Amino acid sequence: MTAPRPGAPGRGGPRSMGASLLDQVLAETLDPAYARAAAARTARADAGEPPHAAWRRRGAPAAVALTMAAAGLLAAVTYAQAASGEEGREEVRTALVTEIQTQSDTADDLVAELESLRGQTADAREAALAASAEGQRAIDDLDAAEQAAGLVAVTGPGLLVTLANAEPDADADPVGGAEEDTRGRVQDGDLQLVVNALWAAGAEAVAINGQRLGPTTAIRFAGEAVLVDFRPVANPYEINAIGDPDELRSRFLASPEVNALAVISESFGLRFEFAQEDELSVPAGGVPELRSAVPSAGRPAEAAATGTGG
Repeated sequence: MTAPRPGAPGRGGPRSMGASLLDQVLAETLDPAYARAAAARTARADAGEPPHAAWRRRGAPAAVALTMAAAGLLAAVTYAQAASGEEGREEVRTALVTEIQTQSDTADDLVAELESLRGQTADAREAALAASAEGQRAIDDLDAAEQAAGLVAVTGPGLLVTLANAEPDADADPVGGAEEDTRGRVQDGDLQLVVNALWAAGAEAVAINGQRLGPTTAIRFAGEAVLVDFRPVANPYEINAIGDPDELRSRFLASPEVNALAVISESFGLRFEFAQEDELSVPAGGVPELRSAVPSAGRPAEAAATGTGG
């Protein structure tokens, strides 16, 4: 019997390293880590645990952290945008305020120039008309018409009437968001009552906060502001009325409009005061726009003209 060669495979003989590795590969077809993971899933399934519970246990903290990080980033971006937007709005507001001030100064300069030119025109007109008796009569008629139209500044004794909003409630919450009670504010109708009563009492000239009232002057609300002849006036409202102080006072207090306003003031806390003054000033009113003209007596009607002017 022939003995096997050394190293040849045989029963009970030594095995080579190559054959041992091949046997291991064929015997273990699964990766050990994969096998352990599969065994763990099987154990959890046998225990009744949902398949993704472990993933949730491990993934939930990470998801929360990711969500918080995203929220923080979003908040940072939002804050940066809001800050930049606020700076932009402030710049726009500053520019608008500057532009308004510039335009207001320009308008004031133009008004002053207009008044100067009107004065020069009036002087030249009176000088030309005063050269004849007919011209002097025309000057007298024109002065009376300008006085009636409120185009001439007036100074003299009279009555000073003050209307003001009610004082704010000390117990009110300034940031509570409660709607302001507008009944404690002076309305355009309140000023109309005072002005009508003063005219009825014999006032020769009336102004509200320096705005002269004429035959066509309107007093009205526009949003939150009171407009007199389309110009805003602010609280408190001071009404100057030129005339005999004693007569103005007695007839003014006797008017039903004043009595009604006194009740309103008492009910809603408005400040309603009046005083006799030895000297008050009422400025000249604006010149109304000329929209039409008709011929004087003795001229044919066909000569009627229509136009506009200052």
